[in-house]
Amino acid sequence: MGDRRRVWDGSGALLLAIVGAVTPAGAVTPECRTAPLPDTALTAIGARGELAFASGTRGVLDGLRWPETPDLAEAAAAWLETHRGVPLTLVARGETDRWGRVHVDALAADGTVDLAGGLIEAGLAVVDAGERDSLCRPGLLALEAAARGAGRGLWREGASSPGEHAAEDGVALRARLGRFVVARGRVLWVGERARRTYLDFARRGGDGLTVTVSKRTWRQLQDRGLSAATLRGRLVRVRGIVEIWRGPTLDVASADMIEVLDSQVSKREVSKREVSDATQAQGR
Repeated sequence: MGDRRRVWDGSGALLLAIVGAVTPAGAVTPECRTAPLPDTALTAIGARGELAFASGTRGVLDGLRWPETPDLAEAAAAWLETHRGVPLTLVARGETDRWGRVHVDALAADGTVDLAGGLIEAGLAVVDAGERDSLCRPGLLALEAAARGAGRGLWREGASSPGEHAAEDGVALRARLGRFVVARGRVLWVGERARRTYLDFARRGGDGLTVTVSKRTWRQLQDRGLSAATLRGRLVRVRGIVEIWRGPTLDVASADMIEVLDSQVSKREVSKREVSDATQAQGR
């Protein structure tokens, strides 16, 4: 299993969260391997969430996406400002990214504050594995779920950056071209191809989301017990950057960015869909 650390949930309670992503064999994935950094304190916050620390370390918080809209970005920066000067324990995750930034976990030395967890639980950031194959801290998804359920921050009704989109609403998704979204819907068709697998959330001719999954990521999903048959009809949440290819598309690089939200569908339900799925497949 991955490392276990105390994570602040934003409401005065502490919970245990698994902060190291694991492979099916139990080994920590390379991008999630940890390395200690000198204890330090936050000294500056960049416009896009880049952080500077008194030790000289510069980086970003691992496992989240900095908010895109100015009001939420300001709120996130203001939340971090309240922790400026607090003694922090930093842990580096994997290698530096292509911008030369260190991905870090940053927790108060006394265990009362987790910067990434606090932002997500307050609804000021969303969980995102970024360009990495794994989400190193899957426990962050539970904090995001709490914020979503309470309607905090970007999850509140009428927020300028709506937190979750309907996967079948192609019009709304097209309007988010080039931006990060979280979408939710039922998988109506799964198409396995040599290099990619396609998850469709709209029937043929409809205007809805298609998720493309690389061969490598599809193998990871299969290792977790998912397949074309077991995903059809399932309610899922996906996240990524919106692109347009025939319709709105998300290219998901991490299996952790596909969350199955409902229970296993029955074999009868799967078989009833196979005829319509085959009909759709003829058009591809």
